[in-house]
Amino acid sequence: MSLAFSVEGFRSLAQRRLPRMVFDYLEGGADDEKCLQRNRDTFDHWELIPRRLVDVAQRDLSVNVFGTTQPLPLMVAPMGLNGAFWPKGDIALARAARKAGIPFILSTAANASIEEVAEKAGGELWFQLYVVHPSLADQLVARALAAGYRTLVLTTDVAVNGKRERDLRSGFGLPFKYTPKVMLDGMLHPRWSISLLTGGMPQMANFANQDANNVELQAALLSRKMDASFNWDSLKRLRELWPHRLLVKGILHPEDAARCMAFGADGVILSNHGGRQLDSSCSPMPVLKQIANAHPGKVLVDSGFRRGSDVVKAMALGAGGVLLGRPLLYGLAAGGEEGASQVLSIIKDEMDRTLANMGCASMASLSPDHVTSIRG
Repeated sequence: MSLAFSVEGFRSLAQRRLPRMVFDYLEGGADDEKCLQRNRDTFDHWELIPRRLVDVAQRDLSVNVFGTTQPLPLMVAPMGLNGAFWPKGDIALARAARKAGIPFILSTAANASIEEVAEKAGGELWFQLYVVHPSLADQLVARALAAGYRTLVLTTDVAVNGKRERDLRSGFGLPFKYTPKVMLDGMLHPRWSISLLTGGMPQMANFANQDANNVELQAALLSRKMDASFNWDSLKRLRELWPHRLLVKGILHPEDAARCMAFGADGVILSNHGGRQLDSSCSPMPVLKQIANAHPGKVLVDSGFRRGSDVVKAMALGAGGVLLGRPLLYGLAAGGEEGASQVLSIIKDEMDRTLANMGCASMASLSPDHVTSIRG
């Protein structure tokens, strides 16, 4: 891993270690995967405007996120099935986040339970809620509250699962299907196969032992279908149920952001689910400035971030912080907790260098005056 100097370097290491079926699950998007490329291309539409003769001998990367100061403007995005990339992958990521002093957002579809992550990882823990079934959602919210989580992240952009053709071709799912092709691929990737055998088959830990007598709930769990009827009234009910910070993830329209705030949300996360749901979706970056200006300090963003300069551009446009997803999974797949920590160190170093070379001494002093759009 010492030869991996960028997120792309860790991507190559992850691809080398993982069987193709598993790497395709990590890497893939919906339909033709144009949204994946759009998420990356959008950063080229913004250029930084350096300022000169500024004292940047000392740089400050810290930010204030919803009243809490943290050393970096980053959070670990909620991601499911991390145990497929590294044994106890959720705990490894949470520990890397704790060492970096940033929040870790545990996915509903995690391979470690709400309680296990709180016990074994610690740090600033947020819980991401998929509403698969109303009664299950209530149980998960109660468990997160009891385990000490104080930020709830409601994901709203998965009414139905996106059409991920890579997974359809490979047959990826849980439990793994041991076809001859899959077994051969596993033998060609012995380090991954040995770790799976020793660490055990990943399971959706938060779904274990849920109300076995509720046939409707069990059917929803087995098919992983989301509650497509979840609406504004449902959000109002969730706001009344959850007594702490509530963020709504998957927002891209300014009117939706405003309505979330009116319904009592503490903030929104601009996201197109990393290109995994709606292939024709816009990137969050073109709408970031407008929404952040309307709700200062209440807007986070994800989707497509690969460089520290990407983070700086988003912060200059008004983001309160950036959620990192795939970059940390590349690190996790390449080297577990250490690999994830190294990716965070790379992004931190790139952010620091970017600030220095653009004549900006702190994240807090970034503004839209530091960026220009080159859109036609």
